[in-house]
Amino acid sequence: MSLPAEDVLRYRDSRFQVSAAKLLPTQYLVVDDGTALVTVLGSCVAACLRDPVLRIGGMNHFMLPEGVADDGAPARYGSHAMELLINDLLKRGANRRRIEAKVFGGANVLRGFTSNPVGSRNAAFVSQYLDAERIPVMASDLRGIHPRKVWFFPDTGRVMVQRLPHAHDAEVAAAETAVRARLSGSPSSGGVELFQ
Repeated sequence: MSLPAEDVLRYRDSRFQVSAAKLLPTQYLVVDDGTALVTVLGSCVAACLRDPVLRIGGMNHFMLPEGVADDGAPARYGSHAMELLINDLLKRGANRRRIEAKVFGGANVLRGFTSNPVGSRNAAFVSQYLDAERIPVMASDLRGIHPRKVWFFPDTGRVMVQRLPHAHDAEVAAAETAVRARLSGSPSSGGVELFQ
């Protein structure tokens, strides 16, 4: 099931000394208070959208490009996660013509999945979706083989991306697999700075 915004983990990020919210797969959140949005991605994708004039923005974390929204977790699918994020921004006063994007993830971290891997499909989906919606992509770090940790600062548009070593592959894959298993068990209801 998708978790509501109030269920997103809030904490104090010691690396950047800011209030932060950690998004898990199937979650999205829009903020206007200087909160950093943080997530860890393997084959999943996070789209970071913002209105630079209002200095508000949000992030989603989706697992698959397309799917049925009535399975209890619409934000697990990119097609719905993007709609939910855009609609939340618009409800808070964002101007559709000013929304800009930065996108991350879509790595092929699971060895052995070489035929049409989900990471590649997620990366292709988000690029095509934003192009169709005429939302400019200001920065991206998609595909590849490394998991990533992403910090998005919606008030400034700044993004920090840390590519994680392959030692984290099993951890990221296990987290994504756990969410997939939980969901299948509940049938209804600016630039980018890379650093090590």
